[in-house]
Amino acid sequence: MLRGKHKPNFTHNQDTGDGVIVLNVEELFLSGNKAAQKNYYRHSGRVGHLKEIPYAVMKERKPEYILEHAVKGMLPKTKLGRAQIKKMHIFRGSEHDMQAQQPIRINI
Repeated sequence: MLRGKHKPNFTHNQDTGDGVIVLNVEELFLSGNKAAQKNYYRHSGRVGHLKEIPYAVMKERKPEYILEHAVKGMLPKTKLGRAQIKKMHIFRGSEHDMQAQQPIRINI
């Protein structure tokens, strides 16, 4: 939806995608044993300062980051991809402040 691949006029070098609003991100679910095995890494740039955060801790602290990190990895690593990720808005609960954009509900 972000890239516009669902539209007949999709081209890979233009931003033809739609804005996306994701609700209830705290109900995110991973299948299999991924929840126990997945880790998120951060490095400060200094020797020995690699931080490893397990999935369960990240889901408790920042569930929005989990989804944004996954989707960002699927988009192109160009100016176009950075513009497309800005059109995704993630909210924890079912409440959002995007009523002015008249969103359409799509169940996936």
